[in-house]
Formats: sequence, structure tokens, C-alpha cells
Amino acid sequence: MATILAIETSCDETAVAIVKKRQVLSSVVASQSELHGTYGGVVPELASRQHLETINSCLSEALSEAGLSWQEIDGVAATCAPGLVGALLVGVTTAKTLAMLHNKPFLGVHHLEGHIYASYLAEEQLKPPFLCLLVSGGHTIIIYVKDCGHYEILGSTRDDAAGEAFDKVARLLKLGYPGGPIIDKLAQQGNPQAFKLPEGKISLPEGGYHPYDFSFSGLKTAVLRLVQKLEQEKASPLPVEDIAASFQATVAKVLTKRTIQCALDYGIKIITVGGGVAANSGLRENLLAAAEKHDLQVYFPPLKLCTDNAAMIACAAEDHFDRGHTSPLNLGVESRMAITKVMQLYQH
Repeated sequence: MATILAIETSCDETAVAIVKKRQVLSSVVASQSELHGTYGGVVPELASRQHLETINSCLSEALSEAGLSWQEIDGVAATCAPGLVGALLVGVTTAKTLAMLHNKPFLGVHHLEGHIYASYLAEEQLKPPFLCLLVSGGHTIIIYVKDCGHYEILGSTRDDAAGEAFDKVARLLKLGYPGGPIIDKLAQQGNPQAFKLPEGKISLPEGGYHPYDFSFSGLKTAVLRLVQKLEQEKASPLPVEDIAASFQATVAKVLTKRTIQCALDYGIKIITVGGGVAANSGLRENLLAAAEKHDLQVYFPPLKLCTDNAAMIACAAEDHFDRGHTSPLNLGVESRMAITKVMQLYQH
């Protein structure tokens, strides 16, 4: 089993980690959320500059924390897609430079594959096949994990991602950024049955219902209309906790219902969850309860591995490395790339 140093700079976290045999030897994450919070979202140019300023200190800290020298590192990995191009370039260029400097193989890693592998770090015996519900600020998809690098998308959002919906509703309620943790905290003080909100069913062109796809734009609009209605009625103060609880409960219900149905239809007994929304208490509670009723196993990563981190990237890279997969040094970065194209990143 290889020892992999990985860099993750796809968005607004500068992260470096070292992983061996699914064990995290070190994990350093420098968050930029405070920097971008002023603007209500991530500013790409600011993110890239901040990555440049912090990457070297994160590398030093990761090596020091693991107590390893470069002689003990077998490969260097970095997230190469999808993400903010400028931000990705910082991580990939750094990783390639280190790989050449220390004569190590380089591996480019798909960010979403990293989120799948976050659960591997928590469950040592986990192996395919299984379903992964990947829910973040940019993605909401149900992935059939067949093997390392081999994935099939069985369901996805048609509009907003779940995490994006959390951010937009938080902005609407003037709660700040990022919205997910704030809404989760407020929801625990509110009544989830206070307001009935739409689940967003997806219809096929011929009038049928697609069972595994998601839609959150209608839910976001429903919250907007609810707030406007309450303000017109001069509700003072606005029942923010009840709105947050009702919104979160609806999102959790939709994600749970589609994922459980997909697992049952495909005869898959194991479900993993990845991405920032995997930290949401409402989703965890709903999915675990529903899975127990159907004798299904559900694995969530530890909270610190739900949001972007380099440990999950290193874990994915380690599996590829052990199978003889490495990436060419002329590998580029991509702002968008389907997870079904992961194997294009490697020469094997």
C-alpha cells in the first residue's frame, strides 16, 4: 500500500494530507470561508490568490504532522477537476513540481471521486459495489460505485444542488454564508412541520415520473414566496427557525426517499454519503432511520471529511496508484468533468 501526499484546491479550501492504507497520517485544511463570507459566495480570483499564499505552509505542516520525509512519500496527487480553474491550477502545478523535484509519480484526481472515498477513510472494510449519495454546493447525484474509477450516475439534480439551495435560502433569510451549517443549527430550534413545502418531482417528457432525479429550484422559490407572504402579513419577528426547520426537513426527506428507492430497485445493500451536505443532521437522521427499516447499511464520513479536504483525494489516489494508475505530467485542469470519465485521467 502506497503513502500518498495529496493537494486539494478546487474551491475555497487549501488542503494538504498524507494517507496510507486508508489511515490519515496528516490532514491540514486552511478555510477561506471568512474571506468570501463578505461577498455572500466564493470569488474565484480571491480564492486563487489565497491558495498561492497558503499552499507552502500547508505542505510543511502536513509533512511535519505526519513525521515523514519526502523519501517516504510514494506519490503526489492533486484535484484536477471539476472546480475553479485558477484554484485547480495552483494545486496541480504545485503537485507536478513536487513530483518532478522528488522523482515521484503524479496522479490527478477527480474531486467527486474524492468525496466517494471519504467514506473509505471511516470504514476500513468498505468496498464496491455500493451507492453513493453525493450532496454538496455544486452537485447532487446518486452514483453506482462499481469499482475504483468505474461509476454510473443513476440520479441527479435538474437545477440547483442541495448545498446551493441551502446557501440561497440562507441568503434569502439574511443568515450569512455558508448557509448549510447556519440553517442546520437554526432548524434544531424550529418546527419541521410548521410549513408544507414542495418536494420537486421530475416528470419525463412522456408524462412519467423519474424516480431518482432531484429538483430544488421550486423549493427555493416556495421559501421565497413564504417569506414574502409572512412579511406582507407583518409577521414579527419572522419565524426563521420554523422556516429553516421546514426547509431542511423537506430537503432531507427528498434526498432520503430517492436514494432508498434507488438502492431497493437496484438490489444494493450499502449506501455511502459524501459532500458538504453529508454533515447535515437532518439528512443523517432521516437516511439512517429509513435505511434501518429496509435492512440497508449507511455510512457517513466523519464531519471533518464531509467538506473539501485532501485526505479523501489522497485515499482515492492511493487506490489508483496501487492498481498501477498514474497521470501524465501534461495533464490539464477542467472546470467541468463527468465522474464517469475518471479513467481518462490515468495512463495504465
